[in-house]
Amino acid sequence: MSTTPSRPLLGRHDEIARLLALVGAAEQGRGGVLVLRGEPGIGKTALVEHVGRAAPEGFQVIRASGAEFEGELPFAALHQLCVPVLAHLDTLAPAYRDALLVAFGLSDGTPDAFRVGLAALQLLATAAAQRPVLCLVDDAHWMDAASAEALTFLARRVAAEPIAVVFAARDSDVLRGLDDLPGLTVGGLSDAHAQELLAEEKTVTLDERVRDRLLAEARGNPLALIELPKAGGFAPPTPSPVAGRIERSFAARLGELPPEAQMLLILASADPTGDPGLLWPAAQLLGLGVPAASAAAETSGLVRFGTRTRFCHPLARSAAYRTAEPGQLRSAHRALADATDPVAAPDRRAWHRAQATTGPDERVAAELESSASRAQARGGVSAGAAFLERAAELSLDPAKQSVRVLAAARATLAAGRADAAGELLTSMDTASLDELQHASVELLRGQIAFSQGSDRAVRGPELILRAARRFAVRDPERARECFVAALEMGLAVGQAAGVMGRVLEAARTAPPSSKTVDLLDALVLLHSEGHRAGVPVLRQALAGDGDGDSGAVGWTRAPALATVLAGELWDLDLHAGIVAWLVRTGRDSGSPMTIRLGLSQLALSTVFTGEFGRAMDAIAEEEAVADAVGDLPQLYPRVHLAALRGRRQEVLDLFTELTSRPAGQLTGNAHWATAVLYNGLADYPAALAAARRAVAGGDLFLTGIALPELVEAAVRCGESAAAESALGSLVERTEPAGTPFALGVAAGARALVSDAEDDHREAIEHLTGSSLVPHLARAQLRYGEWLRRAGRRRDAREQLRAAHGRLAGTGMEAFARRAADELRATGEVARSRSGHTYDSLTMQETHIARQVAAGATTKEVAGRLFLSPRTVDAHLRNIFRKLGITSRRQLRDMPDLR
Repeated sequence: MSTTPSRPLLGRHDEIARLLALVGAAEQGRGGVLVLRGEPGIGKTALVEHVGRAAPEGFQVIRASGAEFEGELPFAALHQLCVPVLAHLDTLAPAYRDALLVAFGLSDGTPDAFRVGLAALQLLATAAAQRPVLCLVDDAHWMDAASAEALTFLARRVAAEPIAVVFAARDSDVLRGLDDLPGLTVGGLSDAHAQELLAEEKTVTLDERVRDRLLAEARGNPLALIELPKAGGFAPPTPSPVAGRIERSFAARLGELPPEAQMLLILASADPTGDPGLLWPAAQLLGLGVPAASAAAETSGLVRFGTRTRFCHPLARSAAYRTAEPGQLRSAHRALADATDPVAAPDRRAWHRAQATTGPDERVAAELESSASRAQARGGVSAGAAFLERAAELSLDPAKQSVRVLAAARATLAAGRADAAGELLTSMDTASLDELQHASVELLRGQIAFSQGSDRAVRGPELILRAARRFAVRDPERARECFVAALEMGLAVGQAAGVMGRVLEAARTAPPSSKTVDLLDALVLLHSEGHRAGVPVLRQALAGDGDGDSGAVGWTRAPALATVLAGELWDLDLHAGIVAWLVRTGRDSGSPMTIRLGLSQLALSTVFTGEFGRAMDAIAEEEAVADAVGDLPQLYPRVHLAALRGRRQEVLDLFTELTSRPAGQLTGNAHWATAVLYNGLADYPAALAAARRAVAGGDLFLTGIALPELVEAAVRCGESAAAESALGSLVERTEPAGTPFALGVAAGARALVSDAEDDHREAIEHLTGSSLVPHLARAQLRYGEWLRRAGRRRDAREQLRAAHGRLAGTGMEAFARRAADELRATGEVARSRSGHTYDSLTMQETHIARQVAAGATTKEVAGRLFLSPRTVDAHLRNIFRKLGITSRRQLRDMPDLR
């Protein structure tokens, strides 16, 4: 890398071609992103500067860069990037405009991470509507976490916009989501180009042996080739990386400067803002002769002073900071703190004061706590964690220190750094903790283990259980909350049955609740005395909190568990109420976890009611939220849907993916879905094996819905003992529930075992008029099969026609084929039905088509799916092409999209 911006780039033809192709595509309205990765000094910044200069004249080029010492300040890099286009802020919808104002500290409030990312996208898209935009983000590995999340979100969504985004980041650093974006590794120069570059440097004369050794040491690194000769020819061979040698080269040049120029560079390196309005007052506070010091510093080529202070390379800044004496750094930070406006920038002032402190200082620690609160309120959880950690280091009082370490660990976990949170807890002096603090530590350790995923996640429920036991004496209500939390976590990691036994056994000795009816007590009763005793109490606990407050509902304290318990009660109305609350609360609060749970459960419920289009809607939206937060989508709604649709390969593919994932996906879902699939395909031995695996875990809800599949497969395979045993277990669950869903499913399973017509009729009677179209259609199919075998072909045709109509109309392809085959056996050919509109569309396209058919605008759909309006319009064009239509009105005329 050259310190002279206009120097032609040697040996970078392929990289430049790739960058210019990206810019050219953006000019044509096809946006894109590229992450340049490579070691320090390899030429990433040179390429970024080159593409900025080479962009066509009509482009607006906007820049931002991460700063090594600015990672604690939320949305700092995003703010840099957006400043040149903030004139368009007032054109945004109020919710998006306000989100950016809050994120940038220009307004009070708590930013919604999704809205900030989408608002930034809308802001740049608005600017790009006037002329294409090229976004250049250097040193992206040093971006603050909030900016990294927002910019990664944005970069994945510019495909339909005239926007090109280029990141430059070190390949050895954590890239905070950038690894998932298209990338290009920048390697060293060839030997020929390295020699050519070295020959261009006129600062020293190298003899041949020195030159050859330097070429070997530099390994094609351009900055090394330029800087190392300035440090005396070449660095002696050491095991240190090139970055270390280059930094030493900068340090050597720094050491040649006058003392005041050195101190000015140290001061500049300690200020991540590069703001001259802060640098010069701080320099005066240090008594530096600014004109002479700044002239000497600029002459060295290490720094440029202007509207913003810029070092020639990040390693030059690192060298200035790292080689300074501790006293010099403290003086620099103290001067910067004194020069910082305590009202306009209290957090930066507190951060500088903390760096200037030599030992414990309770006043500074308290300031850092306040800064942490402000940072967290603005969505800067990483910043809050850093402030709290430093506050703990500066604490004089051991008790306050423990509280701050715990708070720092919680904030670090919330920032997505579970390992770092665990290290903070390990550093605590637990000898001085009281029982409640010990319990809090155990609780946090459980949450950390769960967040770490994989094998560690399964330890989470056990650690939460230990916390509950500690809380039991001092804080009984908190203990009960932990018992329920352990159950929810066990459900999430696929160990609900095993965890439930241990938790509920421990909970039996827990102090009583202050509520008349408590969810934990109901679960203990269900577990110890069975469904007949437990179901009525469980229903009461879920309906209210038992203390006479009719406005309270018990399940809001554990909504994830409650969705499963509603299934255990076979109560569709209760489940629908919980789902509606989850979706509404998730949208209002912006909580990814809540909205994703609500959408996944909405998909599940609409699969059971046969509303496959609505299920696809919910699945697509959940996937959009998952993508927005950089997470994997939930698979269990997909596998349930694919099973009922009879999509064999899709189920098997999802089965493989679901069971191969770490903690967080229930394998019971995969086994249940496989059992349904094979019953639909009439492969009953395979269905029986899958159903046995599905019920083996004893999971709440899943065991109940898998038992009918086990009964059907066992009967078809002639295993009457297995069928009767499964029927007995099913009746134990369904009779106390007493809902039409429960009674209809039980009657249908009993009909298979008893071979009695009355049971078939009872199943249909209970399910008729309910929303459970798939279950009703299957009951009619089984009754039609029974009638045909009894030789009553005319009666059989009536049931089989109704079954086939519902199955085909719903999209249950495998079961519909079974019904068609049965009809054919009675001498009647089933009427062929046209496919569904959504059969040719992806899940996302189905969602967009259904939303537009319902009257949603492009902007409304874009907001729901975290896309730009242009991207939604591009999807609509694909939808029109696939469906052979030309207008939104025609979408509204398609009945299965409404």
